[in-house]
Amino acid sequence: DVSAAVRAQILSEALPYIQRFNGKTVVIKYGGAAMTDPKLKELVLRDLIFLQCVGIRPIFVHGGGPELNMWLTRLAITPRFKNGLRVTDDETMTVAEMVLAGGVNKQLVGMINALGGSAVGLCGKDGNLVTAEIRDPELGRVGDITAVDVRVLKTLTDQGYIPVISSIGSDKLGGSYNINADTLAGSLAGALKAEKLMLLTDIAGVMADPADPKSLFNELTEAQIDDLIADGTVSGGMVPKMRSCLEALHDGVTAVHVLDGRKPHSLLLEIFTTEGSGTMISNTAHKAL
Repeated sequence: DVSAAVRAQILSEALPYIQRFNGKTVVIKYGGAAMTDPKLKELVLRDLIFLQCVGIRPIFVHGGGPELNMWLTRLAITPRFKNGLRVTDDETMTVAEMVLAGGVNKQLVGMINALGGSAVGLCGKDGNLVTAEIRDPELGRVGDITAVDVRVLKTLTDQGYIPVISSIGSDKLGGSYNINADTLAGSLAGALKAEKLMLLTDIAGVMADPADPKSLFNELTEAQIDDLIADGTVSGGMVPKMRSCLEALHDGVTAVHVLDGRKPHSLLLEIFTTEGSGTMISNTAHKAL
């Protein structure tokens, strides 16, 4: 057990970080094991509430692919993918909206509120938050973001609420689109000029060798990310994730963090300790205060 004196010391050491990030916006993309493991889920949501309690303005963006696959299977609809993207016909889109904007979103909101937070659930349709257009007719209702309007998020955070956002958008006629949650989180972070964009993943961070945790890059610059994509070190599903990170930096986000969501308290470790957690991507590339 940690002694009371050590706990007090830990809190004291966090003070400069609490002071630095007070009033700052942090966008968190929630997914992977942290979303499916009940213990990890509760820890992440407690940490989310902690961030708000020390003056940070968290925005919580979530996906929900495994839950969606489960419901599609129950309804005898076969999940289909093309180049890593979900093929979203009208039937799949209806289920996706029900599961992501309904089931998953409201479960998270309920848990945050039960833990003492104050959350409001949204999807991209609310307040014209996310406007999208069709990406590729062969993918169906997979959308590319054309505009974001973050006024509703500012209204909620100003009043002390935690916005919880599912990755559904709409076109100008109100039609629904399935949006990649990493892309959505990056677009919102950029529009909000967030201090941090934090992606919870099922990997330790960006690694030179995915099979070797010791090859983790603690810090990377935009130029280094471009090089890693070009030489194939970053490949597959990590490429769109990294592209979202780079776009967020271009739009004014101070730093992006790729974190291991399987690791308890990875959000707090990254924000409130010098050592940090995972990989930080910025154009200054240093973790010092």
